[in-house]
Amino acid sequence: MNAGPTSGLCVTAIAIAYLLAGSASAHDVKAGSLELKHPWSALAPPVAPVLGGYLTIVNTGPEPDRLVGGETEIAERLEVHESSLVDGVARMRPAKQGLEIAPGDTLKLQPGGTHIMLVNPSMRPREGEKFKATLQFERAGPVEVEFVVQKPKQESEDDHSGHQDP
Repeated sequence: MNAGPTSGLCVTAIAIAYLLAGSASAHDVKAGSLELKHPWSALAPPVAPVLGGYLTIVNTGPEPDRLVGGETEIAERLEVHESSLVDGVARMRPAKQGLEIAPGDTLKLQPGGTHIMLVNPSMRPREGEKFKATLQFERAGPVEVEFVVQKPKQESEDDHSGHQDP
């Protein structure tokens, strides 16, 4: 039986659709009961001594976990930072005890809030480029993620809104 050229085009179209559908969340990671969604970093000025890292962490399990640190090849140190407002002044400091993600909770690391700080970067990836980091959790252990450098999203946008992997 000859399937003809039309069936070949259909198979190709289905394969392309499958690949494109998976690419929007290709850098999301599941580690035990944790879901790490859309790791990203903003484009940094050439002289900035730090880079920020952002993502959403969802704990779907019955036990708490804690983000305690990590490492990356593109910076001297990776630190977990908390931000607070004291007497109208924004303050940022390392979260010495890490950041707890309670069962059923979502932790959003975002600009102006709690975030990952890459100290003394050895490179500054350009918009659209990616870099890897390993985040360390108390329960889940080390989890490798891939950050995508992009423009900051508007608060009303969904985690993957407007995002496409190159």
